[in-house]
Amino acid sequence: MMPVPTLGIVVPVLNSADRVRRLLPTLNSDLLDIDIIVADGGSTDQTVDVASRFGARIAHADGGRGPQLRTGAETALGDWIFLLHADSVLPDGWDRLIAGFIADPVNVRRAGYFRFALDDAANAARRLEAMVAWRCRVLGLPYGDQGLVISRRFLTELGGVPDLPLMEDVSLVRRVGKGRLIPIEAPLVTSADKFRRGGYLIRSARNLFCLMLYLFGVPPRVIVAIYR
Repeated sequence: MMPVPTLGIVVPVLNSADRVRRLLPTLNSDLLDIDIIVADGGSTDQTVDVASRFGARIAHADGGRGPQLRTGAETALGDWIFLLHADSVLPDGWDRLIAGFIADPVNVRRAGYFRFALDDAANAARRLEAMVAWRCRVLGLPYGDQGLVISRRFLTELGGVPDLPLMEDVSLVRRVGKGRLIPIEAPLVTSADKFRRGGYLIRSARNLFCLMLYLFGVPPRVIVAIYR
């Protein structure tokens, strides 16, 4: 009998063939039994074919990243779920770090997240990383590009991944609660392309504005229009 996977890794994608091609080969582990779910939002490129060739199972969902993550988490096997963006670069020994987090019984009702890092040598990138570190430490608000490791039991207690087109990560970590969010002390490097294209200041200001709208109760569908 095949062992039940320890960790279901859920990767939401939309026309992300190149990112999937880079990420999936790095999701190998000798420490964890892994089930990889690529949650596709309707890609028209080779994303699904590429993911399948690398052994991922495919889940389909429309309506944005929240529905994709929710469907992916419900499809994934294993007692633990790792929500991971496709443009992420995992640190060396990522599986050892997650295995250590899983091994602590108290973490069954906690969630772990990695340190935010950007693949850009610019000073603006370091300033943004410092701001995100402050936001996580003081406000308890890690975002989805930092990954999230959470037990299936706890995720179910919280109602699953919120079925939102945007701000699903903020909604989920607020349900977890600041005191139950545990930093995993290693960088999860994410692409800085969107900041280079839109400008660090403008992009960061827009993200903050969208967060404020959400916290003040503006419907996510309105925030999506502003964000895009």
